[in-house]
Amino acid sequence: MQETSSMQSELPVVRADREGKERRTDWTAREYPLTIMLNNEQLVTLLCSPADLKALAVGFLVSEGLLSSREELSEVQVDDERGIVRITTKVRKELDRELFLKRVLTTGCGKGISFYSFADLESPVKVTSNISLAPGEILDLSRRFQGHSEIYRSTHGVHSAALCSREDILVFAEDIGRHNAIVKIFGRCLMEDIPVADGILITSGRISSEILFKVAKRNIPVIISKSAPTDMGVQLAGTFGITLIGFVRGGRMNIYAGEERVT
Repeated sequence: MQETSSMQSELPVVRADREGKERRTDWTAREYPLTIMLNNEQLVTLLCSPADLKALAVGFLVSEGLLSSREELSEVQVDDERGIVRITTKVRKELDRELFLKRVLTTGCGKGISFYSFADLESPVKVTSNISLAPGEILDLSRRFQGHSEIYRSTHGVHSAALCSREDILVFAEDIGRHNAIVKIFGRCLMEDIPVADGILITSGRISSEILFKVAKRNIPVIISKSAPTDMGVQLAGTFGITLIGFVRGGRMNIYAGEERVT
C-alpha cells in the first residue's frame, strides 16, 4: 500500500490576491527519480511519486511486455535511499537491442518512454470480453473513484487510476504521472494474483495511444476517464476492441469506441 505521507511535502508559499499577500504553507506532490534495473542492467529512469515503488517497477515491466507472470520473478529489491529497484527474473534474458530502437517518447510526464512499435498494429490482437455496463454503473464507479484520491484533494498534483469490477474498486493507485498510476495497478495485480481480464480501468488522465497499448496488453476491455481521449487513442480502441469512455462528468459521458458493451 502507498504511504500518503511520502507522496506530499509541506512547503512555504505566498498567497496573493487583489487585497494583498500572506505567507503560509501548502501541500505539494513529491517528485522522485526511480531507476529500474533488470538483471543488473539499467533499463529506465522514471519520474514518479515515491510510493508503491515495487508495484511501479514490476508494472512497468508488465506493461512493456518484459514480464508476464509472477512466476517469472526471482527477486525484487527496493533501495529507497538511492532510488533504485533491482528486479531479477528466473530466466535471465539479455535485453533485446532492437527493443530500444522501438522506444517512443510518449505524451506522459517526464518524457515517458514506451518500448512498442506501431508496426505491431499490422496484426493486432483483439481484446475479448462479455462484460457489459449500464450508464448508471459507469457513473457510480466514476463517482466513487473521484472521492478516493486523498493525495489529489490535498495537493491537486497527482493522477489516479483504479481497476474495478462492475460494482466496486479493486485496486487504486496515485502518482504524479498518469502512466505511472496505471502501471502501479498492473504491478499490484501481478504480484497479488488479481485478475485483470474482464476488468474496468478508470483513469483521471487523458487517454492517448500509449495508454491503449498498455491496456490492450493486459486484455482489459473497458477504459474510462473524466478527461478526453486523443484521436489516435480512439482509433486504437477500435482496433483493439476496447470500449473507450471519456468526459464522464455531470451525469454524462461520451462513448468513443466499443458502444456495444454499454447497454
